[in-house]
Amino acid sequence: MPGRTIVITGASDGVGAAAARLLVEAGEKVVVVGRSPQKTAAVAEALGVPHHVADYSRLADVRRLAAELDAAYPRIDVLANNAGGLMGATRTLTEDGHELTFQVNHLGGFLLTTLLMDKLVASKASVIQTSSVAARLFARLDIGDLDSERRYQAHLAYGGGKLANVLFTRELHRRYGDQGVNAAAFHPGVVGSNFANSAPGFTRWVYRSSLAAKTMTTPTRGADQLVWLAEGVPGSDWSPGSYYEKRRVAKTWPLADDAELARRLWEVSADLVGG
Repeated sequence: MPGRTIVITGASDGVGAAAARLLVEAGEKVVVVGRSPQKTAAVAEALGVPHHVADYSRLADVRRLAAELDAAYPRIDVLANNAGGLMGATRTLTEDGHELTFQVNHLGGFLLTTLLMDKLVASKASVIQTSSVAARLFARLDIGDLDSERRYQAHLAYGGGKLANVLFTRELHRRYGDQGVNAAAFHPGVVGSNFANSAPGFTRWVYRSSLAAKTMTTPTRGADQLVWLAEGVPGSDWSPGSYYEKRRVAKTWPLADDAELARRLWEVSADLVGG
């Protein structure tokens, strides 16, 4: 039913901005969240919706964002954890002491979700993670080295972060599904957007090349599953705790089905964000 409050992170560009537009057109009450104050405000102004700014490389920003959302909105019906990206060739630590790719793609969304959990439970919300086929193609997730101290490669760190999105989805469903919180993860397709602006040179070049324009999908098409999940009825239109590609439950890296790994990732993540 239209008119629900839907929060979309990573909504200043790409899939997030496209999903926000489509959901506004469908009559939903959308809240956009982005890293860039200027770009986020521009998207919000064009759609006539409220906006908030947070940089996931700073967990203090995520905590502030959670407090703002909790104070501003009586309920949150859908939380779309869409923020993320492919980072640089060199391992970079955030001010919180975590590897940048892992923090932006997993820890930020994990922290926001857990801080808002009381409201999400009260709203019987859907929590949607934008994952990636990268979780299947080149994931590396070492529960003892989540910050890639022993070994870092940009694409492996990104794949690991996207695998973490799926594991988080599985464990979120296990812990809170019986309280009415429903979770799903999805791959939007290989989207021609700015998400790889900080990626190593070759990857960044691929995303900006004429080849990308011919072979990659558009942000609007990439947003299709986010919109479908946000508008759908969990348990009827889609299966809670699942990972989707092209609106169908899909297989990803076998580790994504490891319930013990999902549990440990949750517990270690909570320790890393101080919760």
